Order: sequence, then C-alpha cells, then structure tokens
Amino acid sequence: MHTQDSRAAVAGITRWFESLTPGNLGQLEAFYTADARFKDPFNDVRGVPAITQIFKHMFVALHEPRFVVTQQIVDGAQAFLVWEFRFRFKRFDTVTEQVIHGGSHLTLTEDGRISEHRDYWDAAEELYEKLPGLGALMRWLKRKANS
Repeated sequence: MHTQDSRAAVAGITRWFESLTPGNLGQLEAFYTADARFKDPFNDVRGVPAITQIFKHMFVALHEPRFVVTQQIVDGAQAFLVWEFRFRFKRFDTVTEQVIHGGSHLTLTEDGRISEHRDYWDAAEELYEKLPGLGALMRWLKRKANS
C-alpha cells in the first residue's frame, strides 16, 4: 500500500474513531479485517465481534466516551495515532471530565482496513491514579519508588 493511499485510509479511520457512537459500531467491519487483532493494557482479542464488544463495553461503563486524535504518522501500511480519550466516570466522580493520553499503532491491509491495532497508554498514571482509594495508593507507591 502506498503511503498516499494509507493517509487517505487513516484519515477515514480517524474520522470514524472521533465520531464513534453505539449507533455506528456496526461499521466496525468497514475499518477492521474479519480476523483483526486488538490489544490494549486490558484486552487482547481477535475478530470483529470481540473488538465490537470492547467498544460496546466502553459505552456501557463510561459517560460520553470519545477519542480526539491529535497527531497522525503514516508510513506505508503502518500508522500511529496520538490521541486523547475523554470521558466521565459513571461511578466515583461523575462530573469531572477525565483524559487519558495514548497512542495506537495500526497495521493496514492493501484495502486500507486495520489488521493489527495496539493501544499504548499508562494504566497506572492515566487511570488508576484517578480512582478513589486506589489512586491514593498508586500515588504513594510512585513517591516511594522515586525516593
């Protein structure tokens, strides 16, 4: 796949990620191959049905989850998206918008769909430290490790 074609595919993928809703999850197969792999700090799954379940769970577990892609790097069939994941907890602090910073490494097929999707983000800093109780423990452990 030529980088120019990849850039167009990644632009479409980015628009879809940024406008993701429970209503357009059915479009997942237009962006992922049938046997695509998705891996993040909590999941390692293969196939459109399993990936769909991860996104469905996101909408059930969180208020107003959304991705904001801030940078894209495309080289041939490889792409890296730098993003912010914005949401509010349904439990704990339900008012404050939370932000997780991360990135996604995507491998594209010749037809511009994702065959491999790996998310990179620090669960300890970006999530655990924001939770009541556990957050205090994580911050204490971080201070002890750095002293």
